[in-house]
Order: sequence, then C-alpha cells, then structure tokens
Amino acid sequence: MNDKVYIHELIDIIGHNRARYMHHMTANWCPVAREERNQLCFGVWGTVGSTGRWPEVVNMWELDGWDGLVSNFSHELSHASLQDPSLAEWWAVAAELRRGGIDRIVVPEPWTEPIDALVASGVRGEVYAHELYACAPGRSRDVLAQLYDVARPVAESLGLTCVGAFNVAMVNDAECVAIWALPDWAAWPDYERAWEPGGALRPWAEWLAASAVTSTRALMVDAPLAPLRLGRQPEVGDRRPLDTI
Repeated sequence: MNDKVYIHELIDIIGHNRARYMHHMTANWCPVAREERNQLCFGVWGTVGSTGRWPEVVNMWELDGWDGLVSNFSHELSHASLQDPSLAEWWAVAAELRRGGIDRIVVPEPWTEPIDALVASGVRGEVYAHELYACAPGRSRDVLAQLYDVARPVAESLGLTCVGAFNVAMVNDAECVAIWALPDWAAWPDYERAWEPGGALRPWAEWLAASAVTSTRALMVDAPLAPLRLGRQPEVGDRRPLDTI
C-alpha cells in the first residue's frame, strides 16, 4: 500500500539549459528538500523532444501523504514573498534556466511502489514512457483499473516495468498518469507495435477508444543524478559548478 502523494511537474527549459537545470534540481535542491521538508525525489527526466514538448524536464516529488504535502506548502508559502527565504539564491538561479511549467498533484495506485522500494528492487530504465490519459469526469479510476488488468501484463511481457500509475487530483477524476521503464531502446518499437492492429496491446487501445479516453505518450530519459539511475537519492557531495555542465 502506497500512502504517498506526489507533485508532478512539466518544466519548460530556456534554451540549452536543460542539463544545468537537471543538475540544479537534483544536486542543489534534493538534499535541501529531503532535510527540510521530508520530500524525496521520485524522478527527474528529460523529455525526448521528437516525442513531446522540448526542451522539457519532468520532475516528480514524493511526500508523506496529504499531511506531508500541506507541511511542504506551509514551509514554502508562509512568507510574504511566497518563497522560502533560505532558498532565494536557488530560486534566482532556477529562474535563469526555466520559464515555467505545469504542475499536478497525483495520488498513486495502491500497487505503485514508493521510490525507496523501486530503488531497492533495482528498477531501471534506459528510456521511459510517460503516458497521460484524459477521460470523461469520474472515469480515471476505471482507466487505472483497466491499465492494471489489461495493459500491465502485456507491457511486462515485453520487458517493461510500471514505475507508477497515478490518479490526478483536483480535476474531478478526469486524468491519470502512467510511467513505464523500458530496459533498453530496442524495447520501445516493440511496445509501439503492440498498440497497432493485431498487436498484443490492441484490446487496451480499443477499450480506450470505446471509452473516449485520449492517451498521449512521450519518451523520457533519466537525469544523471535521478534516483533510479543512481540507486539512491542525490546528495550534497554530487554538486558541481553549473558552468562546468
């Protein structure tokens, strides 16, 4: 049972700053967030631009349920500036690397493992598939149930691992997210072909179409200091000057 709550972020990067931003987020932010907010890094990925928006970074943060999320917000927003003064320098640097983005609060399915368990299990992807499902209000939990029963066994037979499945909060059960780890690049075309007519995932695709569910998929690659790549959370000792990256 996973009782965590997650912040899911799609970040628009300015120019050629993606590598610097990913380092600033992992090495410079994660150790502080873990110590001051009990917030863990679930993942930091770069979107493969040919499959989605570019240049883009996807961040996910793991908190101890709704109470942990409230504590995090209170820590950040109880100041007149609506920012933690101790992180003013960090924010100033981040502002030079990104222009904005879209955040979601997402709630994991009970079978989704927290990040420490995923790391301990050795879950790893050379590439990841990020899927966003949009459906009629009230239907997202049905989508997640079908994903578990129909899509997951087929994906696993192709070598994929479901890193997590999440219901998006605050949108009337009209969105959900799934993230898959692919063992290598060779697994990706097999996964795409499985969605085509006659493929093993075609029943899943047809159920989505019949249920008026829109599925959008983009590929992602781990940041160098992402926990699933490192096998641990980023630490202070991982820091490097951004001008060397």
